[in-house]
Amino acid sequence: MPFFTLRHPLKPIALGLATAFLITACGKEEAAPQKGMGPMPVTVLEMQAQAVPNALELTAQTEGAKQAEVRARVGGILVKQLYEEGQAVKAGQPLFQIDRSSYEIALAEAKAKAEQTEREMQRTKKLLEAQAVSRKEADDAASANDLAQATLRQAQLNLSWTTITAPVDGITGRAAKSVGNLITVGTDSLLTTVYQHDPMWVRFSVSESEAAKLPGGRLTPKTVTGVELVLPDGSTYEQPGKLNFLASTIDTTLGTQQLRAEFSNKDGKLLPGQFVRVRLIAGEKSDVFLVPQGAVLQTEQGNLVMTADGENKVAPRPVQTGEWLGKNWIVTGGLKAGDKVIVDNLMKLKPGMPVAPHGPNQKPGAPAGAAPAAPAKEAPAAKEGAAPAKAEAEAAPAKKD
Repeated sequence: MPFFTLRHPLKPIALGLATAFLITACGKEEAAPQKGMGPMPVTVLEMQAQAVPNALELTAQTEGAKQAEVRARVGGILVKQLYEEGQAVKAGQPLFQIDRSSYEIALAEAKAKAEQTEREMQRTKKLLEAQAVSRKEADDAASANDLAQATLRQAQLNLSWTTITAPVDGITGRAAKSVGNLITVGTDSLLTTVYQHDPMWVRFSVSESEAAKLPGGRLTPKTVTGVELVLPDGSTYEQPGKLNFLASTIDTTLGTQQLRAEFSNKDGKLLPGQFVRVRLIAGEKSDVFLVPQGAVLQTEQGNLVMTADGENKVAPRPVQTGEWLGKNWIVTGGLKAGDKVIVDNLMKLKPGMPVAPHGPNQKPGAPAGAAPAAPAKEAPAAKEGAAPAKAEAEAAPAKKD
């Protein structure tokens, strides 16, 4: 009994090994046709020489055309905040209210004093005409009245200054003081800031080496023919700008020349403090090529692109590049009109490797597409025919056993 108990469990194991062997053999036969696959389909761009703007892109930061600090001109307890932080305000719009009580009392006292000195001056004037008082007494009364009137005017101003208003149109910043705080005149009097956002100014600087790339080798107002703004998302701001400041000296510490441009911002799309890029346009560059940034490979020996030669084989080509223009490199050397630059599948390519090039808006050609497609159509028929053979091969040993 132990002999038969040990032998019968080996039958399923033997059948399993045989089946695995058959499946492995079939898998090798199915994988074999992959060695004969055709050239790899790749997208190519046919190069054409063209003229592009001679542009210089620089890092910049936006700032309001006017940044007005809102400060208290009189001291007291802050009792009201009359605006919402970050909202647009008009010049003269109330922003804060300081307690008026003490200033109203001071105004009443100044007014009473001014009325008293006015009466005294008129009485002394009449007495002088009657020669009942001296000229000095009349002059002293007039001077006292002038001082009282000045004090009254100051009291009126102090009371009006308890209401702090916006000095310019713009966007308000965060409130520096809260309701209930004691406001003092001096260095601690800042309440908020108002930023004028239309127009928007953009500050940037140009180094001497960057300016040398421009026509004439230096930056002048006549050199710059246009100013564009590149937003953080890479898009170009729809409104063109203009230079409104160009420093006449070079910063000796940084070796840069300071500039400022002005852009219309009626819709409020630009905010003060944004980091952007300014594109200075100075004439044109002719006989250059535009290559997508992803198609330019940067190596230790320099930049290069992969091209498809006359035999549709991969041919690396060293190139000389300039600046970026949008999503493209400006290639100034290494290419000629008609060259086909490969823009995809770059990591799979090797020099001399055959490829099937096609345009960016075209599907791969028939020779390139038919090779991988043929086995896919024949595979179901082969499997249908192989299924009975496998069944018979598995059934035969079972009958013998």
